[in-house]
Amino acid sequence: MKICIVGAGGIGATLAARLALAGHDVSVLARNAHLHAIQAQGLRLVDLVNAGEHTLPLAASADPAELARKHGTPDLVIIGLKAHAIGAMLPCLAPLIGPQTVVVPAINGLPWWYFHREGGDLDGTAVRALDPQAQMFATLDPDHLLGCVVHIAAEVRAPGSVHYTGGRRLIVGEPDRSDSPRLQAVCGALREAGFDAVASADIRHDVWVKLIGNLSFNPVAALTGYLMNQICADDSVLDVIRAVMHEGMAVSAAYGQPMQMTADQRIDLARQLGAARISMLQDLEQRRPLELDAIVGAVLELGAHRQIAMPATRLVHALTIGRCRALGILPDPVTGDRT
Repeated sequence: MKICIVGAGGIGATLAARLALAGHDVSVLARNAHLHAIQAQGLRLVDLVNAGEHTLPLAASADPAELARKHGTPDLVIIGLKAHAIGAMLPCLAPLIGPQTVVVPAINGLPWWYFHREGGDLDGTAVRALDPQAQMFATLDPDHLLGCVVHIAAEVRAPGSVHYTGGRRLIVGEPDRSDSPRLQAVCGALREAGFDAVASADIRHDVWVKLIGNLSFNPVAALTGYLMNQICADDSVLDVIRAVMHEGMAVSAAYGQPMQMTADQRIDLARQLGAARISMLQDLEQRRPLELDAIVGAVLELGAHRQIAMPATRLVHALTIGRCRALGILPDPVTGDRT
């Protein structure tokens, strides 16, 4: 397949490297020092999952039109950006999107396309926390999309160098729940690259299973500075985690996705990550914008639409926003400045 990876962060760079190793024609949309290093030296993959190290000479550019002009229209575009960065990027991707191009956003949180072909009373509507003016739907025809839930861990530790540190599972699914040829083709390519790629019969359920954990653990990690094992060892903090999980599970059930596990079973699943530094904590420490809208704000919006009280989630959300403002990640509520 001809594949373009948009965003060469930890997940995107790992997917690019592994897919290229499997023989696919891979190009990368990147920027700044990371882009220059890939252009000059290739993309270095330190693969701790498969016990290998590789340097791959990949086509890389900051300009989607240049990639399309030099390398043609991709069969598959994988978006590896943070959720809040996708809206601004989508209009730029038009040169890469042909009539048959499949687009797979490999992102955290509730996806902006959640209600596309969902089949319920909100079918076709936009989630305001993610797409306030429905511009993302207007910019990219959602029929190009496959959903994806990522259960791998990776980190860019230096420009042009990514460490793939854990997990193999990638869950991919059609928004309309069909078992389509393009779904099987994408899963096949990912399996060839060494991933445990699963074709989901209901990708929204898989989104919620991960999201229930992200909703609770991510902002709590940002507030406390705890690693995953420290959260799981602190009984008082776990009480907060359980409260947020119960509220999130009430929302998922209200949208036809009841969880088949209890809060404590979901916590036990998180314990398996050991001393992991949760992504929202990583972003906070680097003073980068947090994925609060996709992971928390969107769930609060859906809860409000179904009139579900979410006091614990609202409290954690408010405190995390306050922490971001104090650190200058979000504007000060009084002056509007970033300190």
